[in-house]
Formats: sequence, structure tokens, C-alpha cells
Amino acid sequence: MAKIKGKKLKMTQVFDDHSATAVTPIKVDDGADFSELKNGDQVKVAGITKGHGFQGVVKRHGFHGGPKSHGQKNRLRAPGSIGNTATQRVIPGRRMAGHMGVVRVTTKNLKVMNVDVEKRTILIKGAVPGHTGSRVEISK
Repeated sequence: MAKIKGKKLKMTQVFDDHSATAVTPIKVDDGADFSELKNGDQVKVAGITKGHGFQGVVKRHGFHGGPKSHGQKNRLRAPGSIGNTATQRVIPGRRMAGHMGVVRVTTKNLKVMNVDVEKRTILIKGAVPGHTGSRVEISK
């Protein structure tokens, strides 16, 4: 099966058996053949993630930050120690503040909830990488 390219639409819900299921509709490009897809298929979706700009270590890597007492005034969200005494340099790969997002991510094992050939839309259960209106690729 070839990759199906489309545009991510705003997330919505599908109601069945007294429960709501979050789905992401994808508008398939004109000329793309998605006749092989059917309800219940497992697919993987690739896209560019949302950009978050320059973020600190608390948001980017989940650091806990420093204590709120014991003389700490403005170090609550600081990274803390970044190395040891012996090698007087920063070791490569150290988790620090920096740019977050805008990378290609593939989410695997997503379930196809509905395929609408007339409207050229595919409903996929769960979250798909990217912001609303971004381009995505679906493959089986």
C-alpha cells in the first residue's frame, strides 16, 4: 500500500455504546487512492509536531526544579548541576534548555474508525502529530 497524504483537521469525538472516543479526521488529497483502508485497520501516521519554541529544562525534559525554601529565591526552574569537577567541560548529550518541537514523528498502531469515500476523510482514533491543517502521511 502506498502512503496516503492528507491534511489533519480539528479533533472531534465519536459516540458509541455510551462512551465518547477521540478521533482525528484527515482530509485525503485529490487523486490519492485509499480504497484499501477499512474500519479497524492498524495504521501509522507521520507528521511534523507542533512547535514550542525555546523551552527550559522543566518543560522540555521534565526536571523537577529546585526547592522553594532553604535560601532559594530565583532558582526554582533552573537545571542544577551540569557536570563534575574532573572533566572541566560539558559532556555531549547533556539535557539542557533549547528548541522544542517541529520534528518529524511517526505514531504507530493507530486504529481507523471510519472511512468516508464521498467526503474523502478518514477518522483515526487518538492523537496524530502536528497542528490543525498540517500535512500527514498514512501508511499501513
